[in-house]
Amino acid sequence: MSPDLHPGRVPDAPDAARSARAFGALYGGLPDGVWAAPGRVNVIGEHTDYNDGFALPMALPQTTRVAARRRDDGVLRLHSAREGDRITEIRVADLAPGTVSGWARYPAGTVWALAEAGHPVGGADLHIDSTVPTGAGLSSSAALECAVAVAYDDLYGLALPRPELARIAQRAENAFAGVPCGIMDQMASLCCAEGAALHLDSRTLEHRQVPFDLAAHGLVLLVIDTRVQHDLGDGAYAALRAGCERAAGLLGLPALRDLPADRLGEALAALPAELAPLVRHVVTEDARVAEAAARLAAGDTPALGPLLTAGHASLRDDYRVSCPETDLAVDTAVGAGALGARMTGGGFGGSVIALVPAALAPSVTGAVTAAFARAGHHPPAVLTAVPSRGAGRVG
Repeated sequence: MSPDLHPGRVPDAPDAARSARAFGALYGGLPDGVWAAPGRVNVIGEHTDYNDGFALPMALPQTTRVAARRRDDGVLRLHSAREGDRITEIRVADLAPGTVSGWARYPAGTVWALAEAGHPVGGADLHIDSTVPTGAGLSSSAALECAVAVAYDDLYGLALPRPELARIAQRAENAFAGVPCGIMDQMASLCCAEGAALHLDSRTLEHRQVPFDLAAHGLVLLVIDTRVQHDLGDGAYAALRAGCERAAGLLGLPALRDLPADRLGEALAALPAELAPLVRHVVTEDARVAEAAARLAAGDTPALGPLLTAGHASLRDDYRVSCPETDLAVDTAVGAGALGARMTGGGFGGSVIALVPAALAPSVTGAVTAAFARAGHHPPAVLTAVPSRGAGRVG
């Protein structure tokens, strides 16, 4: 199934009804409900969450939906609309890291993490469908984990706070799927509100909604999927995280979030050459998040533009997680009139966001598409990001 890239698409009753019908065709009977969780775009604050830092994500209209029905025999059955008729079946009591592979490790891992945390959960039949593009840096894995988390929370009457569900989903990705991500993606999918970005403290999980009214300023936020697939489980992401943790240890800090900006120069001089750029990125990126949140709160949305572009330069030059396609998309978008642009997500491919005057959106899209064609790259996919609501029941 190809991703649905329709701008502004939101989870609605027809989507839930389609999921329920597909569930019935597969398992027989009706599901107990349909739940959805969104992908996310990180406006600013990249690779800061696993450093206990700050981020400013927003939820997307594109969602992963789970039609689910509780089972009382302890059996978990998983089906994806992208997998034909194939069903993965395993007993909840038998779940452990390594027992499930491929896409199914994300929902299975979420159930495992709930059980491991001591919550009284059992089996279920799950049918999963998604409009979140995979491999695009828009957190399709967190959307899948969080959709299952909210479904199980309702099916088993857990009534867990959203930050606790985010911890469960993060543990599924870290310990079961083997991706050492921070918690920003899961918090965004679970806690974002319509029309707002989420100012997140990744250490305490304190968060607040910051109004993000693009239309009031005649702006749109384009998401340019470069079609360069990335896999955060391939070791590069883990190496970056390990480097940051090593640097914090050498500086005698719990995490890089604890390094004051006015001590940055001193810290860089004391660190090995290979670690200094990582530290510089994290400290300056936390500062960009603070400024971006302040600008949005003051209603100065256009001022985000230079912050985005500065963030991309830091990701490209210090963190070194960009690639030729994302660099080309950023440079071309800014050259065509975007107020600012940067790669979003873990890097090594994925997507670029561009803050663009609405009247220029077609020309910016055309310029990037033409630049990719001249460079021999696959054509990018472009969608319009609309700040949307977090996970919940939709049917």
